[in-house]
Amino acid sequence: MSTDNNDVTNELNIDMSYAIHERAHDKAFAKIVMLELDVAGLRRDLINENYGPITRDEVVLLLNGTKKELLTWNYIATLIEKNDV
Repeated sequence: MSTDNNDVTNELNIDMSYAIHERAHDKAFAKIVMLELDVAGLRRDLINENYGPITRDEVVLLLNGTKKELLTWNYIATLIEKNDV
């Protein structure tokens, strides 16, 4: 019985594709969690008027930028989830 190299190659490609998909999934959701923590922290800073060396307006800009980044990563995560491996 001989081994078909094309079958072996296809199987390895499927395994690698699945592994990449899982890593992308994990990275996207880790990024989402960190951004959610950043949003919560910036909101807390605004409520407590804890701006450090920057102005309130700059904190608001940071918060809005972080929210946009969070929306982007949620979109990426959705695409990853919908992608069939």
